[in-house]
Amino acid sequence: MLSGFFNYDNPVWRFIGKFWDVLIINLLWIVCSIPVFTIGASTTAMYYVTLRLARDDDGYTIRSFFKSFRENFRQATAIWLIFLVTGALLAFDIYYFVRLASVSTFRTVMITVFLAMAFIWTAMFTYVFPLQSRFYNPVKRTIFNSFFMSIRHVFNTIGMLAVDGIIVFVALTYVPQLTIFGVALIAFFNSYLFNSIFKRYMPKEEKPADMELRPLFADEEEKPLDTGKTS
Repeated sequence: MLSGFFNYDNPVWRFIGKFWDVLIINLLWIVCSIPVFTIGASTTAMYYVTLRLARDDDGYTIRSFFKSFRENFRQATAIWLIFLVTGALLAFDIYYFVRLASVSTFRTVMITVFLAMAFIWTAMFTYVFPLQSRFYNPVKRTIFNSFFMSIRHVFNTIGMLAVDGIIVFVALTYVPQLTIFGVALIAFFNSYLFNSIFKRYMPKEEKPADMELRPLFADEEEKPLDTGKTS
């Protein structure tokens, strides 16, 4: 019995091992995000690894992280900068109408509109980097896919955002030890749901090794492209 308990293949130890990987991923994410403009690439790399962990796809955590960071750097950085600018504009608009604009029906309507846009922005931001890590697509289509999927799976999206909020609340109030896992813990839990969602868009006729090489929602005339991603 004891030999079975201490076997690495034991589900308990595998679960503990995943949280060790999550800790390493969080440290890598922090270091690689320090220049700020690299946050997109580091977040994509983080999801590349956590999606694999959630699929029980064994691999080298550090090597996989930097592999994805390098391969997705240009597109992920472009996506991050787009979301950074649009997010800053939304935050300013909400601040303006909440704090500076005079009380009126127009003010109420505009606050409602911008809050709805902020929800859509948050939902898209939640999806866009996992999509970038899992599928090959141009920047424009990846952003469109993040909008399409977050709306199509809106109940999953709301549930995911709610769980993320609960994790942050618990970590900051009741269990501060969770903060050592940082954003990687959120990505890890999100990855289980993302894997179930992404699975619906995988072409069943393709072999597993080729699944990540085909553009998501590709036009018929597009062909699979070898990006070097293996997951």
